[in-house]
Amino acid sequence: MVHVLENLRSLKNDMEEKGWRIDSFTFRYKQRDYIVLVKLFEANEEKPKYALLKMEFLEKGNFKNNLLVHANSIKLLFDVKTLREYFGIEYSDNMGSIFDQFHQLLSKYIPTEVSKNKSPEEKTAMVYSLSRSDSENPNKLYCYKVKRNPKRKNDSLGERSPYNDNKTRILRPELYEKLKNEKNISFCYSENSEDDKTDEEIVYNWAKNNG
Repeated sequence: MVHVLENLRSLKNDMEEKGWRIDSFTFRYKQRDYIVLVKLFEANEEKPKYALLKMEFLEKGNFKNNLLVHANSIKLLFDVKTLREYFGIEYSDNMGSIFDQFHQLLSKYIPTEVSKNKSPEEKTAMVYSLSRSDSENPNKLYCYKVKRNPKRKNDSLGERSPYNDNKTRILRPELYEKLKNEKNISFCYSENSEDDKTDEEIVYNWAKNNG
């Protein structure tokens, strides 16, 4: 069996190695542009048989027009009708051949490792998805402080969620570098731009309150 989407396996390994729960790339099909989010399964998440990871297609300029599918290194695990309708593929007698061509084209866009060179629209899509996964308002984009997480029931210190971690790596990379080793703190965001604080203010206030 041909592993036409083998790049997904390499990308998944690189994401896990670098601590990313989500990555993105752009895709063009039938004169339409998409942002594709690649997402890892969580440890307690139900994982369909044969699925390697999740892929969410978002139409550029209209994120509400989206399609979430599971995928492995061989193909997308999809409902034929759903995929055909989403991408505007007309029905024909040789659908198998058409979907083979679709996978071949998609494979050319899939990176083998996480790239830091994301467009503003890609970053927006990634942060939106991360916020939803963390049950947070996706409009909260302005970091104003960090806080220590409460202790767990076993009295160990709570760690920030991977979504909060990745969101900060995208929105505030320099601040993240300063505090990334503080695993027990979370970065707090507001939807009000006036609440936004500089890296220096956030670090200073954190040090003052925990000195």
